[in-house]
Amino acid sequence: MSLSAENRARRIKVLLFDVDGVLTNGDITVFPGPDGKGVEVKSFHAHDGLGVSLARLAGIKLGFITKRQSQAVAIRAADLKIEHLYQGQAHKMEAVQEILAAESCTLDQLAYVGDDIIDLPVMRHVGLAIATANARPEVKAAAHYITPLAGGSGAGRDAVDFILTARGVLASTIEQYLDADNPEARRNDIGSGNM
Repeated sequence: MSLSAENRARRIKVLLFDVDGVLTNGDITVFPGPDGKGVEVKSFHAHDGLGVSLARLAGIKLGFITKRQSQAVAIRAADLKIEHLYQGQAHKMEAVQEILAAESCTLDQLAYVGDDIIDLPVMRHVGLAIATANARPEVKAAAHYITPLAGGSGAGRDAVDFILTARGVLASTIEQYLDADNPEARRNDIGSGNM
C-alpha cells in the first residue's frame, strides 16, 4: 500500500529546495560587472522566506541544493539562515547523502521541492517529493504533491504549509510566530535583509 502525501509529510525532518524555478521564477538575469564578469540577479518571493521561519519554528531543518553557483543564492541562504547550502551540484544525491549523515535521518524523513529533470534522482528517493506548479511534466509525474503556486510565486511556502498542515501544526506555528513575547519565534526567524 502506497502512503498518501499527507502521511509522508508527517515524517519530514528536513525540507530541501532546488533554487532556480522553485524559489525563483527560473529567470537568470546577468548584468556586466565593472571587472568584466557577470553579476547574477535573482528575485525571491517574500512568502517563501516567511515559510522558512515557520518551518524552522516547527522543528524542520532546511537546505538548498542547486546546480548553479550564485552569489545571490549564497546571500539569500545566509539571510534565511539555511542550515544546508550546496551549490554546483550536478548530481544532487551526493549532497543529500551528506545531509542525511549530518542530520542523522533517513530518506523517508526528507522532502525535496523540484521543477526540472535534474531534480528527478532526488525526488525518486526522498520520502516526500514535491513539484512546483510550473514543473516539467516528468517532475510532476514523480511528485507526491504539486504546489498550487509556481516557483518564484510562493511555491516554497506552499510546500511548508502542506507539511505543517499534514502534521496538524500550521495554525499553532503561525500563532507562535506572531507572539511578540516568544523568544523561540525570534530565534527561528529569518534575517533582516540588510546584507
